[in-house]
Amino acid sequence: MRVSVTDRCNFRCVYCMPAEGIELKRHSDMLTMEEIARVVRVAAGMGITKVRITGGEPLARKGVVSLVRQVAAIEGIRDIALTTNGTVLEGYAQELAAAGLKRVNVSLDTLRPETFAELTRGGDLGAVLRGIAAAERAGLCPVKINTVVLKGINSDEIESMAALTLEHPWDVRFIEFMPFWGNGGVYGEEHVVPIDEVRRRVMAMGAEAQPGATPEPVKAGAGPAMDAGPAAYVRLRGAKGRVGFISREGDEFCVRCNRIRLTADGMFRPCLLSDATIDVKCALRGGADDAAIADIIRQAVAAKPESGAIRGADGNWKAQPLVRIGG
Repeated sequence: MRVSVTDRCNFRCVYCMPAEGIELKRHSDMLTMEEIARVVRVAAGMGITKVRITGGEPLARKGVVSLVRQVAAIEGIRDIALTTNGTVLEGYAQELAAAGLKRVNVSLDTLRPETFAELTRGGDLGAVLRGIAAAERAGLCPVKINTVVLKGINSDEIESMAALTLEHPWDVRFIEFMPFWGNGGVYGEEHVVPIDEVRRRVMAMGAEAQPGATPEPVKAGAGPAMDAGPAAYVRLRGAKGRVGFISREGDEFCVRCNRIRLTADGMFRPCLLSDATIDVKCALRGGADDAAIADIIRQAVAAKPESGAIRGADGNWKAQPLVRIGG
């Protein structure tokens, strides 16, 4: 279960939010940490074992460490992760680990400060790199790096990003760009680099990075395929980490999807690529018992489509800005 705790973020990433930002939800519209923990507890009783905390930027929400602590105490939850832009992670890593967080995913699209500032509209690359180092020291491993590839912007850094796995025990995951309508239209379909092209370039690194070697296919997780999620992984021989690939639609994205999303304002989103939602907040605040909450969760799972991409005439997905969804 992916749980968004806020729609606020200290970045304005070009593929996630319009430059002018978004109209923020009122604090009273947001689920409280206790309400979120209750939904997770009910879901855990139905078989959910993994929780990922997202935003917006989740570390912008007061009380997120308390939420981690509450979720970690729920019977049946065996893995808690957090997706962050990393800019304030340095100050939170130890506290989050002590509360029960297991891993972090950090958005990092480039290793060039000027490109980073362009993509995030003013972000500090150094702060993010320090946050990643702090997460590693705190034992929030393996650190996963999420890299959205944009043609002509950071597409020349595919090899250098993948090479990070030779020196660090990180999973560097390349994500095929999704040009959502709600993100301001700065980048469109012309900036998409097909994930197969990214994969070919990474596979070609085998002999260069490790003379005489070829990349080794690696399963996307220790459990069954459906337990692993949408990323497919390879490992360069001798590398400490892995390289992953996440396509934006099709078999590798929709068929392998095992997520259910809870938005910060109390809506279940069965599919990332659709605006369809199922309200759980009204039930939570209307005195519903756990059985009623469980029924809503079942409805959300049953509503997951085989394929969720809903496109407009310009080829962009008809969905809200990613900052509202939580990715």
